[in-house]
Amino acid sequence: MKIGITGANGQLGRLVIEKLKERTNAANFVALVRSPEKAADLGIETRSFDYTKSESLADALKDIDHLLLISGNEVGKRKVQHENVINAAKEAGVKWIVYTSLLHADTSSLSLAPEHLATEALLKSSGIAYTILRNGWYTENYTGEITGAVAAGAFIGSAGEGKISSASRVDYAEAAAVVLSGEGHVGKIYELAGDEFYTLKELAEELSTQTGKTIPYQNLPENEYAAALKSFGIPEDMANAIAGWDISVSKGDLFDDGKVLSNLIGRPTTPWREEVRKALAS
Repeated sequence: MKIGITGANGQLGRLVIEKLKERTNAANFVALVRSPEKAADLGIETRSFDYTKSESLADALKDIDHLLLISGNEVGKRKVQHENVINAAKEAGVKWIVYTSLLHADTSSLSLAPEHLATEALLKSSGIAYTILRNGWYTENYTGEITGAVAAGAFIGSAGEGKISSASRVDYAEAAAVVLSGEGHVGKIYELAGDEFYTLKELAEELSTQTGKTIPYQNLPENEYAAALKSFGIPEDMANAIAGWDISVSKGDLFDDGKVLSNLIGRPTTPWREEVRKALAS
């Protein structure tokens, strides 16, 4: 049996491969990547795989039994790209697809949700067995901003008092590895989120505690936050999207207390305070 991992050269994909190596023989899985030469260090078979090149995807999936479809990173183009992969999987005879979706994709106001929900619908109508991993926010989405916040003396956003049940990227990667290497997951939709939650105000307070500096959280109107992001050099479309995501956070779209993720991986999710500590030490 062969397991294919799309986007295997990305941050999540590489971690999935690490976790799979702990659970099954590396000869059992294949890295499906845009640039195989950049994935040589993965230590497994690699094949060229570009979501946009529909004509070559089925050949790349030859003899793949189970497929992890890690969602593409081109917002606005993902439905078409994912459909290319699903159609190729059908042609190649893939028996099971595991897809990384978005937490509560069916009810979320996040602008990312429609493409994920559309992909879920494509999977359900494909005739291929599927499992959907609805991943919440990566804690790294916020800890990546820590250096700038410390330098600026404030953490800014538009999330208000919204609760964020994030988990670390490695937690989500382990969940994917557990599902891909286990049984009893076909047809399941897993809402995956961290055991703990926090607000951005609490994140700023923890940052202040760990640095010994006063770093307040400044909650800005959406347009002001977007303007600030643009002033940092972030492209306008992305700045507007990020600010919009914070508004969705304020509505509770990234909160979940079901502890499905920790139950799936058999351990507590990585504490967000630990991720803050790592980010400050790096």
